Amino acid sequence: MDVFKEIVAAQNQLKGVVQATPLIENINLSEEFDATILLKREDMNVVRSYKIRGAYNKISTLSETEKRFGIVCASAGNHAQGVAYSCNLLQIFGKIYMPKTTPKQKIKQVQLFGKTFVEIVLTGDTFDDSYASAVEDSLQNGTILIPPFDDIKVIAGQGTVGLEILEAQEKFIDYVFVPIGGGGLASGLSTVFKILSPKTKIIGVEPLGAPAMKVSIEKGTITRLETIDKFVDGAAVKQVGKLNFDICRENLDAIILVPEGKVCTTILKLYNEEAMVVEPAGALSIAALDFYKDKIKGKNVVCILSGSNNDIERTEEIKERSLLYEGLKHYFMIQFPQRPGALKEFVNNILGDDDDITYFQFTKKNSRETGAVIVGLELKNKTDVEPITAKMSKYGFEFTYLNENKALYAQMVG
Repeated sequence: MDVFKEIVAAQNQLKGVVQATPLIENINLSEEFDATILLKREDMNVVRSYKIRGAYNKISTLSETEKRFGIVCASAGNHAQGVAYSCNLLQIFGKIYMPKTTPKQKIKQVQLFGKTFVEIVLTGDTFDDSYASAVEDSLQNGTILIPPFDDIKVIAGQGTVGLEILEAQEKFIDYVFVPIGGGGLASGLSTVFKILSPKTKIIGVEPLGAPAMKVSIEKGTITRLETIDKFVDGAAVKQVGKLNFDICRENLDAIILVPEGKVCTTILKLYNEEAMVVEPAGALSIAALDFYKDKIKGKNVVCILSGSNNDIERTEEIKERSLLYEGLKHYFMIQFPQRPGALKEFVNNILGDDDDITYFQFTKKNSRETGAVIVGLELKNKTDVEPITAKMSKYGFEFTYLNENKALYAQMVG
């Protein structure tokens, strides 16, 4: 199987359908890291992610007989949009299974791109549930399953990103940071670079809460994760593809894990400083730069900005996760004396001028004298939390720090 040959063929197949996305230096990031930071703007594709590449390449190369059967896929977002748009262009009927938990915005976008050529079926609570339904549909009805990443034609389509980078940049590229979900983009892109620019270091980036590729490579076999943090939904999978695993194991120079909170900080920074809207998976590669700042100094670096399909309803969660990660948001369960003036005493004696109470919720009283209160504080400086805890102890406020107790935090705060 000549993956590189497939990628070159895919580039020809995509002509007139997928326009080459810009490779643009970001001045602010370049100054921050004392390097040349180039962003490959896959968020500027027609479906606002690179997924159109693999989906169209796969569907357009089906035989006429296969096309008549129609196609089926499962996705919680970007793959579905790529498939839907391809069905509309090629006038092939497609059925798209999506979890019932998929945000309405994403469902609407899929229907918008697919128009009358797609049917959306909401089933199950997870991608795995939807994928099982898609597989069953394929077996029962003979529809052609379009996988999101574990397929040579899909990998080849995603690999065209690598060809475009090298065509657009004459100078040697020292590092490429590429997000990893199931591994389609990373395996295709890394194949291109290992042949055309073998000295470039390819760094895969996964969310800390879903390290499926890193765990698999470390164990030497595909390993299914029991639980994952689904926040970085475009890159949070329990199991990577077999083809993707084999290629990435050979081609990637390293895999770095980025905390979800750091991803959120990056999303907000890009919006505030660059007016760029990126989804969590799209911010992964840029978020990783901070963990490589010593190595990339003075180098030419490419980050794949993989998509911008971010749901505005997630904004508050993004802010919350960012503040928690940056050490600027803290939650405590405090035993408050049940007497007049207790809250005033807390505010006057414990909090500084720049500290803000953003959450205050009584739980049930456990005695006549005290009652448990969940208090959320937002600080200007992360070092301010230590004086606050010291003063709570000094003034006799018994407390439990919830940030370090995930189970209790989830139960009390959410």
